[in-house]
Amino acid sequence: MKLTKGMNAAYLMAAIICVIIASMSCPTTATDDCTNLMKLMTGSEDVRIDAQDLAFLLVTHGFDAMPKDSYAIVKLDKKIYKVTPNGVKPGLADISISD
Repeated sequence: MKLTKGMNAAYLMAAIICVIIASMSCPTTATDDCTNLMKLMTGSEDVRIDAQDLAFLLVTHGFDAMPKDSYAIVKLDKKIYKVTPNGVKPGLADISISD
């Protein structure tokens, strides 16, 4: 009987430790969204893309985006990013945090 109680306690402690480790190693949604935005902007090139096309691309990939003047606005985790098509430079656009 004592062996069973000791083993149950050991299993419980092991389960708690596993849950703590798993929760620490899981990335947050904010990090995932920002990483996905960066990957999308650096993963391909189109020298002819404009703000309208860029916003459309972002929306089709699940981002909250809209064109404005010569750039697109992307809202991620209460921050607003300015995504500007970069022409002949590598990637699709330059990303900065809007004021």
